[in-house]
Amino acid sequence: MSKFNWGRGLLALVALVTAAVFSAPEVFVAQARAQASGAIIRSIDVQGNRRIEDESVRSYMKIAPGQRYNARLVDESLKALFATGLFSDVTIRRRGSSLVVKVVENPIINRVAFEGNRKLKDKDLKSIIEMRPRTVFTRAKVQSDVRRITEQYRRTGRFTAHVEPKVIRRPQDRVDLVYEITEGPETNVVNINFIGNKVFSDRRLRSVISTSEYSWWNFLSDSDRYDPDRLNFDRELLRRYYLKKGYADFKVISAVAELDRDQKNFLVTFTVEEGEHYKFGEIELDSGISELDPEILRKEVKTRQGRSYNAAKIDKTVEGITLEAGRKGFAFAQVRPRYDKDPEAGTINLTYVIDEGPRVYIERINVRGNVRTLDRVIRREFRLAEGDAYNRTLVDKARKKLLGLNFFKKVDITTELGSAADKVIINVDVEEKSTGELSLGVGYSTTDAVVGDISLTERNLMGRGQYLRLSTSLSAKRQQLDLRFTEPYFLGRNVSFGVDIYGTETDLTGSSSAGFKSRQIGAGLRFGFPLSDDVFLNTRYSLTQERISDSSQVIISPNQTDIKSSVGYTLTYDTLDNPVSPTGGFKLQLDQDFAGLGGDIAFVRSVAKAVAYQSLFEDVIGSIRLSGGHIFGWRGKNVRVSDSFFKGGDSIRGFDQSGIGPRITGTGEALGGKTFVVANAEVEFPLGLPKKFGMRGAVFADAGTLFNASRNANTVAHEDDRSIRASVGASLLWSSPIGPLRFDFAKALKKKAYDNTRFFNFSAGMRF
Repeated sequence: MSKFNWGRGLLALVALVTAAVFSAPEVFVAQARAQASGAIIRSIDVQGNRRIEDESVRSYMKIAPGQRYNARLVDESLKALFATGLFSDVTIRRRGSSLVVKVVENPIINRVAFEGNRKLKDKDLKSIIEMRPRTVFTRAKVQSDVRRITEQYRRTGRFTAHVEPKVIRRPQDRVDLVYEITEGPETNVVNINFIGNKVFSDRRLRSVISTSEYSWWNFLSDSDRYDPDRLNFDRELLRRYYLKKGYADFKVISAVAELDRDQKNFLVTFTVEEGEHYKFGEIELDSGISELDPEILRKEVKTRQGRSYNAAKIDKTVEGITLEAGRKGFAFAQVRPRYDKDPEAGTINLTYVIDEGPRVYIERINVRGNVRTLDRVIRREFRLAEGDAYNRTLVDKARKKLLGLNFFKKVDITTELGSAADKVIINVDVEEKSTGELSLGVGYSTTDAVVGDISLTERNLMGRGQYLRLSTSLSAKRQQLDLRFTEPYFLGRNVSFGVDIYGTETDLTGSSSAGFKSRQIGAGLRFGFPLSDDVFLNTRYSLTQERISDSSQVIISPNQTDIKSSVGYTLTYDTLDNPVSPTGGFKLQLDQDFAGLGGDIAFVRSVAKAVAYQSLFEDVIGSIRLSGGHIFGWRGKNVRVSDSFFKGGDSIRGFDQSGIGPRITGTGEALGGKTFVVANAEVEFPLGLPKKFGMRGAVFADAGTLFNASRNANTVAHEDDRSIRASVGASLLWSSPIGPLRFDFAKALKKKAYDNTRFFNFSAGMRF
């Protein structure tokens, strides 16, 4: 028994020793790993850096002295150092209780240059790239710049453009970066086809989209260059067009642009599905607000039963009902069109559902797209601020005011959900346009021959919304210089302040106008402020010195110098839907000036004006203008000839400046009048050309009279009657690439023998 136990014990001992011998290396390795992983890092040594300080490198490390070694943190540190873009290579290794970080710094860019570029200038290319002199060179940013340059060339129609970056090493770890550009030929759109269209021809649809086929004469436009963004916009234009024409199921299946075999020109193909034509069926209003009678909103409904379906009119109806509900005190009203389509009958029944929306508050107002205009210039047109309750009516008025500034081509105001259900974010997206303008006007007069006007205007001075205008008028008989400056928000308040400085020299001796020489020098101040949302009051004061000389008439004393001190105001009521290009609404204006509160001249002058716009048909706008004025002397003073009204020219087209009204018998010298009445009617319409040409036409009819000469005129024989003068004419308006051009042709139908006429007038403006 004893022997047996000793044998088993001996065998067990041998087995235990054997296991210990064979497992010892694995245990040792595990223990070594555990000790390495848990070792304390005492220091971080940085090597290879020249410009960048050691501490700057250590600041990007995810592991610091005093922490235990961690492979994951070392890996994150490696990624963080590469992400800085400062280094072309980084290695991290452990040496005892230290980490050694070895870096290879990226060089500094000494110069950025472009070679081979002719179509795009250096300054245009520099504005779109990231690489700049004295910045750190990184290959990732260079490749990004190559893509940007290539994309810019594609937008100019050069799809075969190739950009090759070259790096030239310089001393002191600097490099010159040269982008070698092969521009390649222009790739124009030579053919635009449509597949699936049956109702509208290819020609009609080509006039709808913004992309056009290449034409040799269209050198001022880039619409014949292929642009992917423009092609997407064309898809939307086609959709809007068909929805406007009654095709509610219309779809653009695809829009494909392909290069021809020579890789020089593009062929564009739109595949469309028109669907069936629909008409409006029953139109109903359903108000979920008990206090709001839907019938009072009926006037805002633009859709009519039996007429062709038009999505644009639905949008206008929704907007009109929403705004009208806001005016009635329901600022949070929501309007939702509900459709009931009947394909068999070809009708769509509409119900405008009006509900009281939840009260929401403005969390933030984002202003985007303004490069030059300061944010505050845009924000101050809002009568809303962060934290206020959202009001659609006030937002719409802000958009109208922003358009009225004439700083922007487009103003889009959209909303998105804020951080909570009762909060909303307002996004104001603007597209700026040129606000500087050099205007040139040339006209032919039967009395002055050629008349020229030059004005230099900046409506948004330094992006601050200030107005500055310097103008001069030159002719054989009149020279005028006028400087105007306006600050629309004086001292940060909704009060405009303006300064005027002007000078005029007129030589009307021996002409068909009043026979005298006049020199005026003066200055004035202006203040304006709103009385309500639609009513504005502008006040003014001016001080003018006028010297009359070489008078050929007994009614004007020669070598006479007068001082005129006058105050005045302009009261305006404005409901125009767009202050720049109105299509509806009206504007009333009353001007009065009082001279005689000091100075040598005393009179009261009143002028009233009214203008109304109405959309007659699609894209056809009609307007009517009425104006009248009267001036009388007081404080024992008569109205001078130089203070009288002179009419013609722009007020009654077809007649010369000062072309109608009282005149001296025999000499034909104009005396002006104390009373006038003028009426103008005009219809502006498209010419049937694609909108991208920017050409429109107009026909007009003018009529008016000027009478009641100054009492001083009674000392000479003169003609003075209330006969109505009338004219008709046509105009060509062109929004050309260099600025607006207008050509007026007018024929005087009713006139007096002593009137002076003008058949043609041309005006031009160049924006910058």
